[in-house]
Amino acid sequence: MTKPIIGFIGLGLMGGNMVENLQNKGFQLNVMDLDKGAVATCVARGAKEATSPKALAEASDIVMLCLTTSDVVESLVYGDNGLLAGIKEGAVLVDFGTSIPASTRKIGADLAKKGAGMVDAPLGRTPAHAKDGLLNIMAAGDMEHYEKVKPILDQQGENVFHLGALGAGHTTKLINNFMGMTTVTAMSQAFAVADRAGVDRQQLFDIMSAGPSNSPFMQFCKNYAVDNKSDLGFSIANANKDLGYFLKMMEDLNTRSLIAEGTSANLQASVDLDMGKGNVPEIFDYFMTLNA
Repeated sequence: MTKPIIGFIGLGLMGGNMVENLQNKGFQLNVMDLDKGAVATCVARGAKEATSPKALAEASDIVMLCLTTSDVVESLVYGDNGLLAGIKEGAVLVDFGTSIPASTRKIGADLAKKGAGMVDAPLGRTPAHAKDGLLNIMAAGDMEHYEKVKPILDQQGENVFHLGALGAGHTTKLINNFMGMTTVTAMSQAFAVADRAGVDRQQLFDIMSAGPSNSPFMQFCKNYAVDNKSDLGFSIANANKDLGYFLKMMEDLNTRSLIAEGTSANLQASVDLDMGKGNVPEIFDYFMTLNA
C-alpha cells in the first residue's frame, strides 16, 4: 500500500525528531520551519522544502503541525498562502501542539468546508521518545479522520489514545498540564518554605516521599531544590503558556479555577523575572526570594 505524503511544519526538538523517525520508516515528507538549518537537515535525508504553507498543503496527503501556540497555528492556517488555501479534499490536518480547544474546533469547521479533516493530537513524553516513535499521543476527532492518520500515529507513538470529538485531545492535555504544573509549583514552594522555616530540604523529601505525595514530579522538584539538578525538560515559559490556555478554556466553559489562577500568577511572576527559560522546578528560586 502506498504511503501517504506528509507535510510537516515545526522542526524544533520534538518536531525534528518526529520527522527523522518518519523518514527512517520510509515516509516522504514536505517540510517547513523558520530554522533553515533544521530544514536542511531534513532535506539531506530526502525531504522536500515547501515554499509556503499553501504549497505544502497542496503537495501533502496529511499535514502535521508541531508548533508553539494557537496564534501560530491560526496564522499558518488562515494567513496569506496559508494551509486552508491549499488543503486538498480528503486531506487531514494533525495538530501535535498544545492549543486552545475552541481554536481547534474553529479550524476543524473551516477545514470541513473544504472537504478536509482535522485531528488534535497533543503529545506526552520527550524528544528522545519522538525519535524512537515512543510518544504518548492524545488524539481526538471524527473517527473517519482519526482512522486515516492512525497508521502514521502508530509509527510515532507507543501509546495512541482516541479521546472523542475534535478538541478533546487539547482539552485533556491542558487538564494534564494544569495538574502537573500545579503539582510542581506547589512542591517547589514546599521546599522553599521548609528552608525558610529551618527544616532540612532532604529530610522534607524523605518524609514526603514515604507517603502518598511521592511521585515523579516530587523527584524532579527534589532534584533541583536539594541536588541542584534541573532535569524535568519543560520550561517555566511553556508551563505559563499552558496555564494561560487552561484559564481561557475555563472561561469558555463558563467557570473558573482559583487553583489554576494561583499557579498561573506564580509562573507569570517567574517569567517577568526572566526565569522563563528554566525548567519548571527552578521556580523554587523564585519562592526562595519571594517576600511579603
